Amino acid sequence: MSPAQNYEFQEWWNKQRQFLDQSDNGLLTVEIRSPTTPDTTVDKGHTRSARQLSWLWLLKFQQLASSLAWFTNTLFYFLRTANRRIASSDSLSDSSSSRLYKVIRVFLILVVLLLCFELVAYFKGWHFSPPSVESAEAMVERVYATWLEIRANYLAPPLQSLTNVCVVLFLIQSVDRAFLLLGCFWIKVRKLKPVAAVEYGNVDGESVEEYPMVLVQIPMCNEREVYQQSIAAVCIQDWPKGRMLIQVLDDSDELDVQLLIKAEVHKWQQRGVHILYRHRLIRTGYKAGNLKSAMNCDYIKDYEFVAIFDADFQPGSDFLKKTVPYFKGNDDLALVQTRWAFVNKDENLLTRLQNINLSFHFEVEQQVNGVFINFFGFNGTAGVWRTKALEDCGGWMERTTVEDMDIAVRAHLCGWKFIYLNDVKCLCELPESYEAYKKQQHRWHSGPMQLFRLCFLDILRSKVSLGKKANLIFLFFLLRKLILPFYSFTLFCIILPLSMFLPEAQLPAWVVCYVPGIMSILNILPAPRSFPFIVPYLLFENTMSVTKFNAMISGLFRFGSSYEWIVTKKLGRSSEADLVAFVEKESDPLVQTGSILRSSSDSGLNELNKLEHKKSVKKRKNRLYRKELALAFILLTAAVRSLLSAQGIHFYFLLFQGISFLVVGLDLIGEQVS
Repeated sequence: MSPAQNYEFQEWWNKQRQFLDQSDNGLLTVEIRSPTTPDTTVDKGHTRSARQLSWLWLLKFQQLASSLAWFTNTLFYFLRTANRRIASSDSLSDSSSSRLYKVIRVFLILVVLLLCFELVAYFKGWHFSPPSVESAEAMVERVYATWLEIRANYLAPPLQSLTNVCVVLFLIQSVDRAFLLLGCFWIKVRKLKPVAAVEYGNVDGESVEEYPMVLVQIPMCNEREVYQQSIAAVCIQDWPKGRMLIQVLDDSDELDVQLLIKAEVHKWQQRGVHILYRHRLIRTGYKAGNLKSAMNCDYIKDYEFVAIFDADFQPGSDFLKKTVPYFKGNDDLALVQTRWAFVNKDENLLTRLQNINLSFHFEVEQQVNGVFINFFGFNGTAGVWRTKALEDCGGWMERTTVEDMDIAVRAHLCGWKFIYLNDVKCLCELPESYEAYKKQQHRWHSGPMQLFRLCFLDILRSKVSLGKKANLIFLFFLLRKLILPFYSFTLFCIILPLSMFLPEAQLPAWVVCYVPGIMSILNILPAPRSFPFIVPYLLFENTMSVTKFNAMISGLFRFGSSYEWIVTKKLGRSSEADLVAFVEKESDPLVQTGSILRSSSDSGLNELNKLEHKKSVKKRKNRLYRKELALAFILLTAAVRSLLSAQGIHFYFLLFQGISFLVVGLDLIGEQVS
């Protein structure tokens, strides 16, 4: 039996269907409505959208105006800061001689004018179909045609001649580098290295008299950051205390630094170390004068050997045991030089690039010269001299800023021999700021030219063989100290940009790219982990050529800046923790903490502990380097000219080299400070 029909539900459902049908009809009516029929609802929606759109554009305009204002203020601030830093005394002091900067500035103005001239010619179409003087109608066209004749007949030939000379010098220097690398490869294959006649074992197990008397000198000047670690590294040498004397040669002119160093020396004296503190009242001759004054002491005659360490050097405890034995049986041996190792070589890009250069210097140059000709330039530190050799060649002289190279050349002319130990390393610190590195390189490249000018006649008059004279004059001085910075700066910073505006003088692509690339690969071989930095290394070496060229010219022609000596800034990065751990393990009762504190308190040295944490109030700021910035704009201007001529490889080289100069000129490489 079927259920009864629900009339109430049927009535409700009919009402709902009627409502839905009305809604559908309403929607259809809206869709088929004529476009001409006004609809207040739609108009009202369009009105709201237009108003929102106007507000949106007003907001965007306000954001654009604020962005332009911010950009204008930033540009104004940048220009004002740049002008202030360029005009400041600190920035001016980076150019020891303003002559080179004036020449570069004139060169910059010239290339900018030439670029404007070439742009006009390019848009006129003269770049592809150059006009002649006879066919020229307009004055500008006639001027450009005359310029083309002057450029081809009078300017390009001398530039091409200079280019050929620099290319020849470049190839000679490249061949020299290749031969040095072949010599290093031969040493590795044949395992050639010096052999010591004796070997020192445990100090307690041998007679003390078997150990020669050694004098250790630590010259320093205002070395607040590194004096502790350098003194500690020397004082813990595994050498009989009675057979070693340490001289701390302090040239500091800051009273608090003097007191700190005195306290450190007194502390080690309490531990039984034979160590003396010396301070000069008349500080002349810089480091050479300091060493010369120390060698005038009467007790020096009792010491057969002299080991020298700069303030940031930390020799291993077995340094003397690894170096002094080579003097035994070699009566004509004057110097044993060891290799530098760097505690901060991975600190920033600047230290990585320095590590590449110095690795090649020690691994290749020093080792090859030491093995094959028994002569190389003394590095000024981390070496042991025979006292008799120092006296025989006249001792330390104050005539140059490279006293280490000076005494090495004079000892070589007197017939003494040198040994280089590549497997004995001495820790030291690399400059982390471009300012410190620039000053160091200026001294390192001006000093050799001073020395060459002073000792040239002495080399000719010496009794050494003709081959040694030729090596000193042509290889040691001319090729590696004079020709290298000359052609590097002239070829890549002067000739290459000029050749873009004087296309009749051509610089081959293999000179611009291929040979420098190959030489960079060869230079980086002693530091294989630095291969990812090969391109920055190539660009940075060309960038540093302006500093090296300026220093070379200053030293050669005796400009005032060539005799400037500025101590390289150090930050005190070291293995000081290892030294402290070593000292704490000593069994000497004087090393106990209570004894040290008591002796310091009794002598009033506890007050000096407050100076240990004293910070320097002088703040260094990033600077602008005018010569580098001017050369950056010269190279970038030449890159634009090269782009007009569609010279691909020249354009990319000029572009990246110009960016490299710009980065260095803005002091954006190395340690960054505010």
